[in-house]
Amino acid sequence: MTPRPESSGSRPKGTAGEKIPEQPTAAQQKSAAKKTAVPKQAAAKKSAPAKATAKKAAAAKTTVGKTVAKKAATKKPAAKKTAVEQPAAETATVKKAAAKKAAVKKSAAKKATTVKATAARTTAVKAAAAKPTAAESVADEAAAVKSPAAKTTAKKTAAKKAPAKKAPAKKATVAKTTAAEAAGAGAPAVGAPAPAKKAAAKKTAPAKTTVAKAAAKKTGAGAAPAGKPVAKKSAAKKAPARKAPARQAPATQALTGQAPIGQASAEKAPTRQAPAGEAASAQVVPPEMEVAVSPAVDAVDRERLLGGTHHAPHSVLGAHPVPGGVAFRALRPYALSVTVVSGELRAELHDDGDGFFSGLLPLREVPAYRLVVEYEGTVLETDDAYRFLPTLGDLDLHLIGEGRHEELWTALGAHPMTHEGVTGTRFAVWAPNAQGVRVTGTFNFWDGTGHIMRSLGSSGVWELFLPDVGEGELYKFEITRPDGSKTLRADPLARRTEVPPATSSVITSSEYEWGDAEWLARRAEVPAHEAPFSVYEVHLPSWRPGLTYRQLAEQLPGYVKNLGFTHVELMPVAEHPFGGSWGYQVTGFYAPTARLGTPDDFRYLVDSLHQAGIGVLMDWVPAHFPRDDWALAEFDGRPLYEHEDPLRAAHPDWGTLEFDFGRNEVRNFLVANAVYWCEEFHIDGLRVDAVASMLYLDYSREPGQWTPNEHGGRENLDAVAFLQEMNATVYRRVPGVVTIAEESTAWDGVTRATHHKGPSGFGGLGFGLKWNMGWMHDSLQYMSHEPVHRKYHHGEMTFSMVYAYSENYVLPISHDEVVHGKRSLVSKMPGDWWQQRAGVRSYLGFMWAHPGKQLLFMGQEFAQGAEWSEAHGPDWWLLDPGYGAEPDHRGVRDLVRDLNTVYRATPALWRLDTDPAGFEWIVGDAADDNVLAFLRLDTEGVPVLAVSNFAPVTRQEYRLGVPDDVPAWHEAVNTDAARYGGSDVINPDPVKPEPQPWHGRPASIRLTLPPLATVWLRPA
Repeated sequence: MTPRPESSGSRPKGTAGEKIPEQPTAAQQKSAAKKTAVPKQAAAKKSAPAKATAKKAAAAKTTVGKTVAKKAATKKPAAKKTAVEQPAAETATVKKAAAKKAAVKKSAAKKATTVKATAARTTAVKAAAAKPTAAESVADEAAAVKSPAAKTTAKKTAAKKAPAKKAPAKKATVAKTTAAEAAGAGAPAVGAPAPAKKAAAKKTAPAKTTVAKAAAKKTGAGAAPAGKPVAKKSAAKKAPARKAPARQAPATQALTGQAPIGQASAEKAPTRQAPAGEAASAQVVPPEMEVAVSPAVDAVDRERLLGGTHHAPHSVLGAHPVPGGVAFRALRPYALSVTVVSGELRAELHDDGDGFFSGLLPLREVPAYRLVVEYEGTVLETDDAYRFLPTLGDLDLHLIGEGRHEELWTALGAHPMTHEGVTGTRFAVWAPNAQGVRVTGTFNFWDGTGHIMRSLGSSGVWELFLPDVGEGELYKFEITRPDGSKTLRADPLARRTEVPPATSSVITSSEYEWGDAEWLARRAEVPAHEAPFSVYEVHLPSWRPGLTYRQLAEQLPGYVKNLGFTHVELMPVAEHPFGGSWGYQVTGFYAPTARLGTPDDFRYLVDSLHQAGIGVLMDWVPAHFPRDDWALAEFDGRPLYEHEDPLRAAHPDWGTLEFDFGRNEVRNFLVANAVYWCEEFHIDGLRVDAVASMLYLDYSREPGQWTPNEHGGRENLDAVAFLQEMNATVYRRVPGVVTIAEESTAWDGVTRATHHKGPSGFGGLGFGLKWNMGWMHDSLQYMSHEPVHRKYHHGEMTFSMVYAYSENYVLPISHDEVVHGKRSLVSKMPGDWWQQRAGVRSYLGFMWAHPGKQLLFMGQEFAQGAEWSEAHGPDWWLLDPGYGAEPDHRGVRDLVRDLNTVYRATPALWRLDTDPAGFEWIVGDAADDNVLAFLRLDTEGVPVLAVSNFAPVTRQEYRLGVPDDVPAWHEAVNTDAARYGGSDVINPDPVKPEPQPWHGRPASIRLTLPPLATVWLRPA
């Protein structure tokens, strides 16, 4: 990092062609003394009363500018003309008249600005900048670069208007413009008055006039250092000074006179610049029309800019039309010099200290310009970040405030773009409680002092466009909290992050070209609940540890396709700091985890799966977020994304924070995020995690730890409204996408349409599918019992059909069931190794035939015996041909492949999953036999017969009632087949019905039921 230069008062380096003003000759000094002798004598007589009057006026906070303004207001012609528009002679006449009237009231003493030396003149005039109006500032200006005739008039007038003690032989800077003239000039006021500060008065240069003393008491501390001229004198027009300043730095387009100005209250946004093709010389203000003002940043703005608490840096920094020309101001910490370049114009700005640079150029309008910034060892030419209009429009801000910006990621965050013809990056962040926000990153060596963001109205959004900043740069937002402390935060809408444990956001844009148009075109043809839907759940970082997104794309699609699954479900891929959370504690909601590659790498994986005919679901976590102090928790110093009520903010189970679903912007953040993954990454479905914890105010809370809703109930009405909006928005914007709720209670209408009210009075939540947690719990509980005891738990396998059509269900054997001591699926089964594998096979056969969609977690497809661990993933070595038990594991995987193959080819197993017409019991009460048998039917009535024998014995000639319109049945799947590792008890020949009624059916068949097996039969 380049060190900050000392603010020593040395003048900036000159440009080519600069000349140092010559010392006046003795003859010139003598001549000047004669010209001023008479006025001095006359003025000396009035010096004492003038001082007294000035002190009284200062105490009453009355200025000469106000007095003159009141009198000038009675003369409309004078008020309509600006100081720049009037000819030099007319201007002088008006000013003399105003001066005489002011002198009659003994207030002329306050208008004198006779200075002992250049440093004293500069400081005294800067002190006058604290006066409230631009007119008052202009009233203190000097016509320092007027024609010789005008200069002579000015000197004589100044001498008559106010005496000076021991006035130095030097040009006096006397303002003669009335307030009305200044107001009519059409230039914006350049700032709010700085508050009076005693410290600033002590630093004021030793000006000898009464006005200088009075002004020094009222000024801020923002005066330029003594001995450093702010404006530069034109070399072509300069006249010999009576006494050369210590160091004068003239430049081709600079001015000699200066008077301080404040921050422009009227400047809401940077003024549009003239086309770059215009010659800068054509904009130069003629000398006789110049009304010079100081461009230096006043004390208040200076302090706020350096402290990172300024809401409108663009109104101060950049280029702004002011009386006398265009003021250029820059904040470039550690810079040695800053030069404005526009066409042939090249003007070095004055170093005001602390990284501030300023200059006043005699131009009629703001030109297209660039800055040449010199640092120690390097020179950088760039566009000025503070010359640009906002990159966000009123519509964006309105939609954000309403919580209806469905493409929020295009408005907030960091976006490489071309703005007003310049390439750079737009930064925008929502932080309504912040006192100020700055951008820090690798592009400014993590020092955001010079990159202050502006607040866009009352939206709470802060924005800044930084030229020449592009992809790959790291960044964060430095936020000044309401209490004045600062916090460094990652971007909530960052679309790329550093690899954890690093926490910075990364500027990115996508260049990916998709190849899945055919997949997208047909995915909406059939609703998910009426289509085959079997899901392979994957934790990407551990499926094959060490593989990147692109390497996974070479292996995962082929593996899943070979097994016959229709979809993969990815455990959360959004960025998360702790890998042990498996992605369920998200900090980067808009960024795929950088552990496996870039966002475009993730797009490549999704595209590869689509081209292999595999749909992609992903887990989405809108229920809560972690407390990391660089992420969302109290983002801008106060509860923002979390609820302000601590009882509703803290999640009782996971030590995280819950979102405030009732706040427009927070709801928008999450709804847009759901749309973002579906549109930007072509995700085919979202499985929404922990829905139950969102729906209930008393979830995992004891009495007294929660507050009822407005109706006195325990339902979280805000969360209900959010979920309804999210589902409605996703289904409207992205045809073919499905949303799936992980909801473990009996909430009414999870998969009902949002506009259809149920018995509870609520509209449906609008999900497409819901995990059947009840079926999962009951069926695994049944299978964990010894077969001899299962008859006492038979209802655990049949109860699911009581409510099977209350929602659109997925039957999940997920990661949650094979971790934390719950054991893997095969290890849940009782008995020896053979019985355990047989139990898994029979259970999977029953699961695939049961109404509802299927989901199986990785590793369970080949009967992994150990619990899953994110540290090493599935035990792939079990499938190594060199391993002795490899056939046992491979047999289970072969069964899963065949189940999926037959399932997808048999509409009876999926077409009417959510319709009671698609299911019929054959026998559901054979508890003593541990046998279950039922029919599945498609829309044409074509059946599939599924029979499960959960006893470890073979049942010969087991009679089952069947329809009489099927001439014969044959086995489609038998989980006891030898190729799966079973005992190979099968029914090799077609089985014909007998006319003997059984189980309430007109016909029956006799089957051999294998031990611990499920058999599927189809019409022959």
